Amino acid sequence: MRKERDTETFSLSFLDAVTCAFGAVILLLVLTKIYEPQIIERSKQELIGLIAVLQQELFEMRGETAVMNRELQTVDEQLLESGQRLSSRRKLVTEAQGRYDALQVAAQGETEERQELLAARQSLTEEMKALLADYQPAKDDTTVGGIPVDSQYLAFVIDSSGSMMAGAWRTVVETVEETLQVYPDIKGIQVIDTDGYYLDQKYTGRWIPDSAANRRRILRGIENMRQARNSSPRRGVQKAIEAFYKPGLKMSVFILGDDFDEDRTTIEQIAGFVDRINTSDEFGNRLVRIHAVAFPVHIKQFNLRFVRFSHLMRTLCERNGGTFIALTESSGGSGFRIQIGARPQEVTTHDQDI
Repeated sequence: MRKERDTETFSLSFLDAVTCAFGAVILLLVLTKIYEPQIIERSKQELIGLIAVLQQELFEMRGETAVMNRELQTVDEQLLESGQRLSSRRKLVTEAQGRYDALQVAAQGETEERQELLAARQSLTEEMKALLADYQPAKDDTTVGGIPVDSQYLAFVIDSSGSMMAGAWRTVVETVEETLQVYPDIKGIQVIDTDGYYLDQKYTGRWIPDSAANRRRILRGIENMRQARNSSPRRGVQKAIEAFYKPGLKMSVFILGDDFDEDRTTIEQIAGFVDRINTSDEFGNRLVRIHAVAFPVHIKQFNLRFVRFSHLMRTLCERNGGTFIALTESSGGSGFRIQIGARPQEVTTHDQDI
């Protein structure tokens, strides 16, 4: 009886334990199923937020891509434009080189012809002296070497810009000195730079009396002249005429320079400006004569500004009863090799002291 009772007690307890275990498992499953929808919902919200963030980043990346594409297109256009400019400049360089080569060939031919003319001139020197031995100029002849010297007052408008200071200043002083020697009997002298400033402020608005001492002082002053900011003679010519001309005054203006820096102004515009200042009377006579001397600072490089300056000076001299002289080289103070003619490209060459 005891054995059977023990067996039954053990079996009952085992069944209870197993039942409790199954119950616990079922309870766990029930609890898990209860909270699973909440977990799924939270995961869904997180995924939606992540998708929104990724979409925002995608939109930003698309915007940056569009900006980069526009910048790349702009760079491509700039590269294309730079290539076109480079091609154009190469073409200009090629054309300039061609013109330079042609000028070199022409210059070589002119040099040979010039040497022949110089030789012919030297061989005729004695004959010329014999022919001119009895020559007497007319009493009313007021020219020296083709330059009218009938003026009693001289105003020099000098380009004292950097190029002139560096390349021609000693020649400028010599030119002024030799010009004054051509005028033995004058009453007044004045020197103005292309900015309109006076060489000697003590004589602002009035003439410097002519004397040997004043001539030496003027030449020393020109040696130490202030540097002008521009090369255009427009302002200096206007100052000389408006400040010093008076009715009945015989006056000449000498322009000394190498170029003018008014690239956007035409030669006719400047000549017209001078025409309005230096008006003419009923006989066509201007208030003052205008002479000009062009210095060869840029001529070796065939600088177009020198050519424009020469053309402008020729026009001004032609309209205002003066003489244009284009220097081509200095001869060390004993005179200059000059070119005189109607057009800068159509001139004859010979030696002559200014």
